[in-house]
Amino acid sequence: MDAVPHTAHPSRRGVLRAGGGLALAAAAGVTASGCAAGTDDGGAADGKVTIEMWHGQTETAKKALEKLVARFERSHPDIKVKLGGGVLADAMLQKVTAGLAAGSYPDIAYIFGSDLASIAVSPQVADLSDTVRSGPTPWTNYWAPARDAVTVKGKVRAAPALLDSLAVVCNKKLFREADLPLPAAGWTWQDFQDTAKKLTDKGRGRFGTGWPGAGDEDTVWRLWPMIWDLGGDVIAPGGKSIGFADSGVRAFEVVDALARDESVYIDPKPGSEQMYQVFMSGRMGMTLTGPWQLPDIQQAKVDYHAVPLPSFSGRPVTISGPDTWTVFDNGSAREQAARTFVSWMMQPGQDVVWDVEAGSLPLSRRAQDMPAWQRKAADTEGLAVFTKALETARVRPVHPAYPQVSKAVGEAVVAVLLGRSTPAKALRACADSANAALAVPR
Repeated sequence: MDAVPHTAHPSRRGVLRAGGGLALAAAAGVTASGCAAGTDDGGAADGKVTIEMWHGQTETAKKALEKLVARFERSHPDIKVKLGGGVLADAMLQKVTAGLAAGSYPDIAYIFGSDLASIAVSPQVADLSDTVRSGPTPWTNYWAPARDAVTVKGKVRAAPALLDSLAVVCNKKLFREADLPLPAAGWTWQDFQDTAKKLTDKGRGRFGTGWPGAGDEDTVWRLWPMIWDLGGDVIAPGGKSIGFADSGVRAFEVVDALARDESVYIDPKPGSEQMYQVFMSGRMGMTLTGPWQLPDIQQAKVDYHAVPLPSFSGRPVTISGPDTWTVFDNGSAREQAARTFVSWMMQPGQDVVWDVEAGSLPLSRRAQDMPAWQRKAADTEGLAVFTKALETARVRPVHPAYPQVSKAVGEAVVAVLLGRSTPAKALRACADSANAALAVPR
């Protein structure tokens, strides 16, 4: 995301845990608390409060978080933040689910936005609606994707922690060699297909573009901007069926065309690391990615150009996959301390440190306007493209059946990529599985 190595997790767009909702449904009835020795409200006898934060971060992001925690503790001497958890963010859902079932869980955990609906079924998950709406930065000043990703059934069930978006990054050298102009905002998916075909050179082992082919969420979320642009939605109004029964075929046809042209590198492994290695080694012309990949691209010394996603309509549309700081009830004192910390983290002065050093896009317009972020954007090629995309970005639905919908879509995309199914047949199979999942009462 910024000009430092990978931040939060090795595969930030990692696989969705489809079983999370079932496990959490069992945990939802747990009322035991993880309170430490002290007062009944979770505080210590001397009035000081220690909260535990399972952060899931590695290396650079962990250092940035440690820096922010030290700053917080200096300005809030009665609150101590203990960082731990022992797992990366990709495994946090399982860790927290087990903790809820055992009655021993943290005060704050880093939860993927796509998992929030599943974990919010637990009564131990706090409602932060009053907290975020009473903060010094107006809630409406935060980007819509940041707000939407933490809202479940009208209530704010977490604080936004990390924000991103999707765009296309192009290898300028390969475009020059193919005598192709670099794409610009307003291009179409047909332009993308044609460009990928022209960039492909089988004799030299070059691909026009790439697509994750493991069938996981990384395979899926690149498809949603097409669905939205075509007037569809992930889940139809009412929540009982998919909202892309028609538009899904057209979106699958783009994937199908890339596969038939043999212009797409299909990465069979989760995490898309092979796909990115192909791009960074100079054997791929375009990659659909987020700002988290820019540091690696820069480190590989790729001369690159970033451009907004193509569309069918000419209107800008992209997707954001925010992650969250989810707060849990371990007694009123600890819960209030956790609320204080996450609210403090969201404010522009702290957010911009996290953005610049750990690799998020700004959570709010105020953070975007801060000099530190403006310098960062000016010094990082393409970063402004990802930030501007937040103006029209949407998020996946915060719905407990989303993992099952995603799994069905992922299987359909892989079937099309590998030539095992036509777009229409793949969509029908996808709809059958996804609609069955959505029909289950929740």
